Amino acid sequence: MATCLQGFVVAACRNRMTTSFTSGILLASNIVPLLTRQRNSVVSLYISKPYEQDQSAYLRTSTRGFHTSRISQSNSKFTYGIASSFTAKDRRYNPDRNVFNFNPYNHIRARRKDKRTRPDSGQDAFFISRVGESSDVALGVADGVGGWIDSGVDPADFAHGFCDYMAHAAYTHRPEEWKVPLTARSLMQRGYEDICKDDTVRAGGSTACVAIVKGSGDLEVANLGDSGFVQLRLNAVHSSSEPQTHAFNTPYQLAIVPKKVLAQAAAFGGTQLCDFPKDANVSQHPLRHGDVLVFASDGVWDNLSRHDILKIVSKIMIGARAWVHTDKGIDVGARLHSYIMADDGKSGAEEIPSLQSFLAVGITSEAKAASVNTKLDGPFAREVQREFPHENWRGGKVDDICVVVVIVCEEGK
Repeated sequence: MATCLQGFVVAACRNRMTTSFTSGILLASNIVPLLTRQRNSVVSLYISKPYEQDQSAYLRTSTRGFHTSRISQSNSKFTYGIASSFTAKDRRYNPDRNVFNFNPYNHIRARRKDKRTRPDSGQDAFFISRVGESSDVALGVADGVGGWIDSGVDPADFAHGFCDYMAHAAYTHRPEEWKVPLTARSLMQRGYEDICKDDTVRAGGSTACVAIVKGSGDLEVANLGDSGFVQLRLNAVHSSSEPQTHAFNTPYQLAIVPKKVLAQAAAFGGTQLCDFPKDANVSQHPLRHGDVLVFASDGVWDNLSRHDILKIVSKIMIGARAWVHTDKGIDVGARLHSYIMADDGKSGAEEIPSLQSFLAVGITSEAKAASVNTKLDGPFAREVQREFPHENWRGGKVDDICVVVVIVCEEGK
């Protein structure tokens, strides 16, 4: 059933021009029994029958290759269901494998220098980590700047290393060891300092959208560049970030720039872009029970608008009865907490389907389909047409895609 549902999500995306999830509300009702059954028996969302022989190998890769951390008992008012989905621009999207459901019971491993242990997200990267011994969670996405390829540099090295360092800094955080409080911006600063000290990363850069969701129900976001986030509340866009750009398609970016590159740029009368965490836009947002947060790289925002994402999320949330119609409008369903899978730590969270993983897959699938659609103009195409009216850019923009979805759940509701 889980694999069939994911197949539906992908099939719906391929017919985006004509249906665009019009049948989603009919099939999404299958989410309810699927998410309910998971409480009694472990049903794998990610391993379909053809992969059963290789299941153990895959689960080892999944556990090794992503950021997870252990959670302890706390008196926090809010808990969070968090999942990610991703795809490289030159790869076919595989919703069975390119999805990660955050398990707060595992621990984070340090910097991954073996590229084979990275998620298959191309030059995009993400991280999710418990903050020390608190009930807070740090997360973020980074989009490696592809232009570094021309200098013989793999942009993925900076983006993935940067996220690794932020994840480890959050996971090992002890307030007495930090000179400043841990915030979204200070975590970005720590990750940037650590990647700059890494001798294996000689050059590169990325955008960054870093957030901390707190057990008290508060969200802090530091956004630098054209990655970003949107906060959805009861079938409406409640808040969102704005991209930071120096010029068209030239986002703010953190970077390691070798002296030789700086000299070459100066010789030709140019400059090499290099922004800093202090340049990030920082915003604070109170959270409510039932909110959905979507963090994503520009591979999503160039192909889907905020309201496109709202439509996808609403179809799945309403179909799963996580959002419900009432006489007073849309409200939060009574069983939301069970749908985000508050696991006991005895089984890997990546083995169990969850509502947040369905959302992450739905958004990634739709963004991937839109990126290769040559007939339906997306946000990037419309921006090109405004800035360069004589250019004949039509359709989507092919790019790496990375999505992190957070479902907010308040205890006792």
